[in-house]
Amino acid sequence: MELVRQREKAKGLAEEASALFVQAYRDLQRANLAQGIDVVEELAEAVPLEEGLTVRLRSVLGVEVPEVDPLEVKPRPVYSFWANSGALDRAGRSFREALALTAKLAEMESALFRLAQQVRKTNRRVNSLDKVALPALERALRGIAEALEEGEREDFVRMKRVQALSVRQGEG
Repeated sequence: MELVRQREKAKGLAEEASALFVQAYRDLQRANLAQGIDVVEELAEAVPLEEGLTVRLRSVLGVEVPEVDPLEVKPRPVYSFWANSGALDRAGRSFREALALTAKLAEMESALFRLAQQVRKTNRRVNSLDKVALPALERALRGIAEALEEGEREDFVRMKRVQALSVRQGEG
């Protein structure tokens, strides 16, 4: 149940990320129209690569799942505001929001995948126990019980013979 709920949550996050990317590309198109593709490309090269992504592993039900630190969405100006339009700022902010949401989505989907994999493995083990190991143990248990009952019957017969012999010897 929990996996299904988390999968639905991840689906919602994926749709939200998709919508954010659509918006970011629209903002980028507006910036390209306002300032020209060459200018936007030059300014984009001034933006440093994102290196602030921290991924840690935590254990959930014995499964190592990733945990991603949230990214900052607030813009960091790396170019002059002089002669640049707000469309470029909006595009940058939209892409940072999309990046932050994508990191969260990757964390969630990776955790779901690993947990689902563990559930499948556990189901295979349970099925193996149900279909192979338990029936074999039940057969062995029945065999042991039958052997013990047979031994008890033999002991009972022996006791009766010994009693009968002792009664005969006592009479004779």
